Amino acid sequence: MPTGSSAQHDALAAMYQSHHGWLRTWLQRKLGNTADAADLAQDAFLRLLAADDSTIQASTVREPRAYLKTVAGGLLVNFLRRRALEQAYLDALASRPENFAPSPEERAMAVETLCELDALLHSLPARVRQAFLLAQLEGQSTTEIAHKLQVSDRMVRKYLVQALAHCAAAEALREYMHG
Repeated sequence: MPTGSSAQHDALAAMYQSHHGWLRTWLQRKLGNTADAADLAQDAFLRLLAADDSTIQASTVREPRAYLKTVAGGLLVNFLRRRALEQAYLDALASRPENFAPSPEERAMAVETLCELDALLHSLPARVRQAFLLAQLEGQSTTEIAHKLQVSDRMVRKYLVQALAHCAAAEALREYMHG
């Protein structure tokens, strides 16, 4: 009987063979798009393939469809969020004169940056995110934010410090990872 990595790959191959078609069909019903459904189904299995000993592995999954549906559901949410951000960006670009349109490379970089910002903001607690966005995007004062959130000025300041510290930590991590 195979051991270690070989056993893991055999278990994943069996799971793929048994459940890939079902998962692709489930995703296709959600998306209405065969190509995107196929990509997301592959990504779900790649997650299992990339799993190391500290995470779940194909050989230990008791309910493969439930597990795959959970993994694919998370991938689907991320995919739809990215698609919505990209569409909003393209809609904003459509209102600009064509001679000011960014190149395809610049558009891809902008969408990637928007997705990173979205993930960063969604990793904040809801109140902290709301206070941060009200301050940064709408220019509201701590007093205005406090009134809107029904908290004290002091709490708003704590929220803003927490958000800025989170952003600084994310930027430090990004710099460490990329350069």
